[in-house]
Amino acid sequence: MSTSPAEDRAESLRMIRDSVAAIVPSDGGLGRVRGLRFTLPGIDPAVWRSIGEMGWIGLRLPEGDGGIGLGMSEACALYEELGRALVPEPLIDASLSARLLAASGDDGLLAPLLAGESLVLTAWQESADSLEAPGDAGATRLFIPMAAAAQAFLLPVREAGELALYAIEGARPAVLKTQDGGHFGSLAADTGGARRVAHDVAEAMELALDEAALGTAAYLLGLMERCFEMTLDYLRQRQQFGKALGSFQALQHRATDLKIQIVLTRASVEGAAADLDAGADGDARRALVSRAKARAADAALRVTREAVQLHGAIGYTDEFDIGLFLRRAMVVANRFGSSALHRGRYMRCVAQPASG
Repeated sequence: MSTSPAEDRAESLRMIRDSVAAIVPSDGGLGRVRGLRFTLPGIDPAVWRSIGEMGWIGLRLPEGDGGIGLGMSEACALYEELGRALVPEPLIDASLSARLLAASGDDGLLAPLLAGESLVLTAWQESADSLEAPGDAGATRLFIPMAAAAQAFLLPVREAGELALYAIEGARPAVLKTQDGGHFGSLAADTGGARRVAHDVAEAMELALDEAALGTAAYLLGLMERCFEMTLDYLRQRQQFGKALGSFQALQHRATDLKIQIVLTRASVEGAAADLDAGADGDARRALVSRAKARAADAALRVTREAVQLHGAIGYTDEFDIGLFLRRAMVVANRFGSSALHRGRYMRCVAQPASG
């Protein structure tokens, strides 16, 4: 029996979502996440290998580059499921590195990265709240997620008007732990012992950063949706004055407001992913990504904060899982640009030139 393109896409998305069960407990338990908090390197090498074996790191790359050639819609479905489980392995960042290495044609680092045998991270950020890689040769690179787990780093450096790409292996970045139990690394931009792997990756870098920003929005969507579901379950079960908390109209109104935020975020993320798959580029792509990321960042912080409040005093304890979602949202929300940065970028991208 033949199927339509829409049905094929729906089946592809379902299979991507189902594949996450390979690394996430069937009951949604967060024991593994808790066990990795505030440890170094902060990820599970066995899980990272599984991620590579399933093809997730190269999910967006063409088959000719060792990837599986799926769309941004599939990538966002995957990231959403990882957000629901608070998976700490830096797949979005590794996928960014994979795109740069594929553009460079250097298979020496790309093949083991795609296989999950190594972790390669890109040290692109030079200041807080940015979505550009200036490539300043003298600038320390900041906010490299889970940097202690990486075997190599990619360093974009501006040379003669182009964005060259260097590979640094064996570096030991300075590490600063974050409130969700992970860490950021900082790395001196020293190309003395580095190997240049590409003369110009400016175009690939811009696309990779946009895809990472949209992927982060999808991760936040999954995170807030799971957090909201847990909160609804709590409101149905917790009794006060002989009634379930969820029966009180004031709490129902608050829950409805949060549900609206999640639905609007889903529409924005899925719409942006579909338009990118349809070929949106330039300012159109940037506007779509920024609209989704701005909404996801604001909504995730609102949903997780109110979820903790709706749980009452127990929600503020470290032993109760709901707080893990708020801590993770507070760290991830500004990754690849804050909501303020993306609102500004959106306005610049959609602004119409003044008429004469």
